[in-house]
Amino acid sequence: MDYIKNPMKIEEKSFEIIQEIIDEIRPEYKFKNEIEEEIIKRAIHTTADFDYLDILKISENAIDNIKNALENGATIYTDTTMALSGINKHMLEQIGCKYSCLISDSRTVKLAKEKGITRSMAAVEVASKESGDKVFVFGNAPTAVYKAIELHKLKLLKPSVIIGVPVGFVGAEDSKNKLYDSEIECIISKGRKGGSNLAAAIINAILYYYFK
Repeated sequence: MDYIKNPMKIEEKSFEIIQEIIDEIRPEYKFKNEIEEEIIKRAIHTTADFDYLDILKISENAIDNIKNALENGATIYTDTTMALSGINKHMLEQIGCKYSCLISDSRTVKLAKEKGITRSMAAVEVASKESGDKVFVFGNAPTAVYKAIELHKLKLLKPSVIIGVPVGFVGAEDSKNKLYDSEIECIISKGRKGGSNLAAAIINAILYYYFK
């Protein structure tokens, strides 16, 4: 059988096909700039879903804030180990950034039990008490998004950016709408679609564009 075996060639061909399909189904579509093109195309590459041409929303200073935070050695906090596993941690280490998923941290487990809240919410509270610039990457837990907004309103959390793309039917759409309407710089996916794979793809797109 004749097929592409080189992983870089597979990815390169995938992006060529994505552009060809965009040209076919949305010939009038224009990306705002190169970095947003990278983010949206990587979202499509990860999900095979061209709805992201329209439903991925990026606040005005979100990308600059992420870039600056990464340059300043920020910590990336994810809501799931799946999201963390998809992020290019080698690149984060190379630029002096840390990464963490606190969902199974003993402090998180204890706090969730004491307060009767989800571990995703408790993990955000634990992260809020840690020092340094913070970038949150949420692909699964709407409750984490709600908690981050709540703590921000109370001036207990000041994230550089929240990538908020939880998938699902209970709270997913509403939490993302509230995040986009808040004062927090963010990247969201409108509606029910999203996921840990998408969350990781978005942060990877920014890493590859600015730091590769």
